[in-house]
Amino acid sequence: MTQNVTPTENKDLTGTYDVVVVGGGAAGLSAALVLGRARLRALVVDAGEPRNAPSDHMQGYLTRDGMAPAEFLALGREEIARYGVELVRDRAVDVSRDGDFAVRLAGGDTVRGRRLIVTTGLRDELPAVPGVAERFGRDVLHCPFCHGWEVRGERFGVLATTPLSVHQALMVSGWSDDVTLFLHTVAERELSDDDLRRLAAAGVKVVPGEVAGLRVEDDRLTGVRLADGTAHDRSVLFVAPKAVPQTGLMERLGAELQETPFGAYPVVDPTGRTSVPGVWTAGNAMGFAEQVVHAASGGYRAAAAVVGDLIMSDLDAAIAG
Repeated sequence: MTQNVTPTENKDLTGTYDVVVVGGGAAGLSAALVLGRARLRALVVDAGEPRNAPSDHMQGYLTRDGMAPAEFLALGREEIARYGVELVRDRAVDVSRDGDFAVRLAGGDTVRGRRLIVTTGLRDELPAVPGVAERFGRDVLHCPFCHGWEVRGERFGVLATTPLSVHQALMVSGWSDDVTLFLHTVAERELSDDDLRRLAAAGVKVVPGEVAGLRVEDDRLTGVRLADGTAHDRSVLFVAPKAVPQTGLMERLGAELQETPFGAYPVVDPTGRTSVPGVWTAGNAMGFAEQVVHAASGGYRAAAAVVGDLIMSDLDAAIAG
């Protein structure tokens, strides 16, 4: 029988936790659920800034399709509380290691853990076009898998900020037959012959010129304005935010990072184990394309590996006497 349980927040943070999870999104809460069910003393440090906060709903998560992100996280916090997992509303600002991990919080506390799971995600840096930030997550979107069904068949625009935006335009053409690629800061000469052939085959119209802003009527996107004064009717605009991985804690611990087209992320094994002994990661902290369902899976996988690591470590210590 399901019981309503209030999440345990801001409790006495003294002593050493088995695991400190930094990040209270899908990855962190999923990891915490596994840790609690394994009877470990675990703490989630939640800064309360989920990446998908601008969206009214999340999609593609079996049995949770269409759920509001805030509701999803609230239910997750209730679930981990049933297993005694603690949660503190704070931001981790520093970490060091002297045997255990010492995580310093913005509020002044320092929490200690034998193992660390970092699920701090990433920050989306949006193109500096007036109106984009205000409408992001509504009719300014970035992922067709997240939002494509809801806007299927509408008039799509794609704002190019790198040549990789061609790929985005080609992808979103699967959800609409009316797609326009606005080159914006990308010069036509930067498009390859293959790019042009594929765009033509997909029926994507290419419009050169910088985008100066959006046209909005009755709180709905109705068009895109170019710097030369021309306007194009569009009801949806896809953009490609610059991904800014939140890797500060990893860097302080000396974790090995690898450069990708979407930022530098920790080098990990299949369980999310980083190059730093005792540190795992999951979700967007380990990669750009970790959507909610992937993040939850990654958190589960990392936590299961941590449970096994702690069990074997304690057994080896007992054998050693």
